[in-house]
Amino acid sequence: MEIREFQNLIREIYFEKDCVNGSRERIFLWLIEEVGELAEEMRKSDKKTDSMEKEFADVLAWLSSLANFYDIDLEECVKKKYPGKCPGCLKKPCECRDS
Repeated sequence: MEIREFQNLIREIYFEKDCVNGSRERIFLWLIEEVGELAEEMRKSDKKTDSMEKEFADVLAWLSSLANFYDIDLEECVKKKYPGKCPGCLKKPCECRDS
C-alpha cells in the first residue's frame, strides 16, 4: 500500500467523524496521545513487539487524519521534502554533521 492509498483509506473510514464533526485540535490531541502510547511501548522494549507495531500504525492513522483535515497529500509532501536524498546535505546516505 502506498502512503496516498493509506491516507485515502483513513479518509474513507474516518473523515466524517474526525474532520466534519471534530476539530483540528481534537485530531492533533489524538495524534499526540498515540505518540505517547508509542513512547511507552518503546520504553518497555528495545525490540519490536506487536503492541509497538499497533502504536506505529495508530500514529500514522492520526497523522493521516490531520493531513486530511488540511487537505494535504502526505505522499506528495514526503516526495518534495525527501527527493531520494537528504534534504540538508543533498547526499545519500546522509553526510550531515550532527549538531
